[in-house]
Formats: sequence, C-alpha cells, structure tokens
Amino acid sequence: MTTRIVVKIGSSSLTGPEGGLNREAVAFFAAEIAGLQKDGCEVLLVTSGAVAAGFRGIGYPARPKLLHEKQAAAAVGQGMLMQAYQEAFAEYGIPTAQILLTRTDFCSRRAMNNAVMTVEELLRQGAVPIFNENDTVSVDELKFGDNDTLSALVANLLKASHLLVLTDMDGLYSGDPRKHPEATRYERVEEITPEIYAIAGGAGSSVGTGGMRSKIDAAKIATRGGVPVFVGRATEPGDLQLAAAGTGKGTYFDTTLSSLPVKKQWLGFMSTPLGSLYVDEGAVEALLHGGHSLLPVGVKRIEGSFHSGDVVEVLGPDAKLLGRGIVNYDDSQLRTIQGLPSGQIVPKLGEVHRLEVIHRDEWITLR
Repeated sequence: MTTRIVVKIGSSSLTGPEGGLNREAVAFFAAEIAGLQKDGCEVLLVTSGAVAAGFRGIGYPARPKLLHEKQAAAAVGQGMLMQAYQEAFAEYGIPTAQILLTRTDFCSRRAMNNAVMTVEELLRQGAVPIFNENDTVSVDELKFGDNDTLSALVANLLKASHLLVLTDMDGLYSGDPRKHPEATRYERVEEITPEIYAIAGGAGSSVGTGGMRSKIDAAKIATRGGVPVFVGRATEPGDLQLAAAGTGKGTYFDTTLSSLPVKKQWLGFMSTPLGSLYVDEGAVEALLHGGHSLLPVGVKRIEGSFHSGDVVEVLGPDAKLLGRGIVNYDDSQLRTIQGLPSGQIVPKLGEVHRLEVIHRDEWITLR
C-alpha cells in the first residue's frame, strides 16, 4: 500500500523574519518532497505563506493585523506563492495543483467527497496537491484558525499514513529552550494530556499565526483520526525523509486509533454546536466508557437554542467538554424531560422519534 504523507509548512519556514517569500526555502522543500515521491510516497502539501509573501508587494511595511488587510495581502501573495512552487517542482517534472479551502467546505459532506475525488486523481497523475486556506473570502468565524488545523483535517480526510508539521522548532520542549537552556525535548508523546498543553506557548513568529499550541491542537485532531504526527524541523537535505521514517528532528505524536469516518470528523471538528448539555456522572461513564447513548435522565442543565438534528456539545459536572453529538430533541422539549427516566418520556411528550437525547452513532468523544 502506498504511503500517503501530508506535509505542512508554516510561514516562518518560507519567509524571512520581516516577511517576503524566500525562494530558496521553497526550492529546498520542493526538493525534499520530490525525494519522498521518488521513494514511492504520495505527498500532499499544506502551505502557509500567502499573507507573508504578499503584504510587502501591496505596500504594507509590516504584516497587517486587520482582516481586510490580511485578505488583500493574501490575494497578492497567493499567486506569488503558487508560482514559486510551480517553478520549484518543475525542476523535478512534478506538476502542482492549487486547492483553496474554507471551513464551510468541510461542513458540506458533498463538497468534501468531490474534493477527495479530485485529490485522488491528482495523486494518481503524480501531482502534488497544494492546500491553503482561502484567506481572501474567509471571515473570522469561518476560519480554521491556522493551517495546522487544516493540515490535520486534510490528513484525516485523505486517510494519510503520516502528518509532518514543519516549523522552526525541533519539536516540543519541557520549556522554551530559548529562555531555558535546561529544557528537554519530548521525543514521543503517546497521549496529549493537559500537562502537554500547559507547556505549549502562544503564537509563533511575527510572520505566522500558529505556535506550538496550535500544533498540539492539530496533533490531537489527526491522532484522534488515526494519523500519527511529527512536529519538528527540516532544514537540511534528507530531513523530510528522516521525519517520515521516524527519526526526524522533532517530536512524534503516536496514535492507537483507526481512521475516523468523514461524518465523525465533521461532527467533532468542523460542526458548529448550537447548544450545551451538562450531564451527571452516570452519563459521563455511559458516554466515555460504556459506549452508550445519552438518555434524558442524565441531562442536568441545558444552554442555548437548538432543534432536533442540530449539533450540541456535552459537558460533565466539572464543566469540561466530553464530546459532541446530534441531538434528537428541540431545546424546549428537552427542558421538559431532562432528568426523567425513559419510561416517563412518551407520557410527557407524546410520540417521539427517539428516546435517546444523542444516539451513540451520532456521538464523538473529544476528551
């Protein structure tokens, strides 16, 4: 079976500290990806850099902060970025294809199925599909947040063997090695715990948006879908092949899970919850460990306004997120029956479509 690898390259790896596209960096990564292809791998590239590449071209002295300014810079920079990739990959006879996505594209199962068919054909033809967020039309509430998240979703959607997230740091450290020389690097992370999140910093460089925390977020999404993740550096020839082989300069996030179905991906990571349900300890045990559905008796508090078929998030007594699911009741109905045993539901509401508040087939655990 062909090894399918998603490579994510951040702005800091493609541009100088003050912005502007570094053509030598683009050429380096094209050579590294060509090496993976030569080894028989299918490679999909998720790239940042459009805003960083374009803001000087449009006349901004520094990376813009306002949304419309970023979108204008991206409109200029995206063409520059793709041209650079096309010319760099042409040296190896590799065609490239541009795929611009927004969060709403992932919300449509039909759009995603079409995208998958297109990408599969591109890979069959030996092309490198190059993904980026469609910054020019995205608005804040529809954005991925950064391309780390996009890369994880692409890796899950296309059932990749590996996700390689490249950055200017050689992995996750116990502290910031620039400030704490005694900090040690995590070679492998078997489980992403609150302690792992606690050591992650904020945003990255001045030309990027994603710091180590966003890379851990991406690793959590990808590993939840059965895709192991590498976060680290590739600065010398052969580094990308080492990363793919398991001996790269960075941190590996392992997974024991199998590939996540597209529906569960959407439910867990791309849907918009319209309400919140707070449940008791019995429901927590049933949902997280029993493989059971959520019943009205376990619901203790309801927030938001929603209808049957909407997505809601479910929280435990400690107000920590358990997961998301598709609810079978309007919020007004659920407020009437919350806390009641199943035998009292029909007498209270009359005929109902389903007794479960959330059926186990319409649920994804996120804790």
